[in-house]
Amino acid sequence: MVKFSYCHVPAYPLEESIEIIKTADECGFYAAYSVDETWWKDMWLLFAAAADKTTQIRMGPNVTHVILRDPAHVAQMAATLDQLTNGRAEIVVSFGNISMLPQHGIDTTGMKPLSRVIEAREVMRTLLDTGAVTHSGEFFNHTGLWTLARPVQENLPIKLGAMGGPRSFEVGGELFDGVHQAIGTSRETYEYMVEHARKGADKAGRNVDDLDLGAWLVMSIMEDSVAARETARIMAAFYLSAMPEQQLNRHGISGADIKPILDAFAAGDVPKALELTTPELGEKFSVAGTPEEVVERLERDIISTGVNHVIGAIVDPYLVKAFTGIDIANAVDTHAQLRLVRDRVMPALA
Repeated sequence: MVKFSYCHVPAYPLEESIEIIKTADECGFYAAYSVDETWWKDMWLLFAAAADKTTQIRMGPNVTHVILRDPAHVAQMAATLDQLTNGRAEIVVSFGNISMLPQHGIDTTGMKPLSRVIEAREVMRTLLDTGAVTHSGEFFNHTGLWTLARPVQENLPIKLGAMGGPRSFEVGGELFDGVHQAIGTSRETYEYMVEHARKGADKAGRNVDDLDLGAWLVMSIMEDSVAARETARIMAAFYLSAMPEQQLNRHGISGADIKPILDAFAAGDVPKALELTTPELGEKFSVAGTPEEVVERLERDIISTGVNHVIGAIVDPYLVKAFTGIDIANAVDTHAQLRLVRDRVMPALA
């Protein structure tokens, strides 16, 4: 059965963020994830505040990063969140948002980011499972480090967030508890992910069907299809800079095709960037429309490839207004969209 989760951007007033997470919990979503980026309010503190206001929904970063964060620190925070939620925490980890890292003065040239993530997983797994870690590696070094932050779960999941070449998905299948593909929506994208996750799982003697194979999607679900698609198109434009060349190619476009959009954003010309983000591009990088249209798209391009987890980064009028100042007629908020998923998308895909 396909799981549904919600991914939150903590750009809202904190009270509203908590209310949205509560709605996702009430609607039976598997997890509420949140981006762990400096641009927004802190997701770890947000989930700590939401922990005792929810009953079943799991919580964690999608993704957290191991360039700006020490993996031992991530394990400490995740174990603390696991206690606060009574065993509902998990981690989706990667090396971070490539468009944010330069703002921190981080030059990733020659950094070998995937190797860094693999080593970080070893540190986190050891510290979560045993409460202590001694590790001497290429990227991280810990000597007799211990923590009293102990998870409730016997095996707090560590999943991999990936977008690039085949090795990232193979590593996800081989070493992690699952792999989440971010932003893409083409059938080729998910066939590629599942194919290489299966290779990694086979190498480790694992069954790929036992892993969490997630599609992280910019999503907008409304009764008014035009309003939903326009909301998604505008917000999808802001994600283009995070996409590597291989990911773009699996959607039939190249970095050169979106360079004018990125140049407009870099020059601070948001209206120009949005003008250049055509409805066709918006369609390529989001899933949007009426509940029935969303179901058809999910069935055709995503779930039929072997994906077993849909992670909806639901976008709404508040985010559009906050990012662009634009009002979209007939658009509805995230609460309404979560309920539409519960009432008309989940049952259709059960």
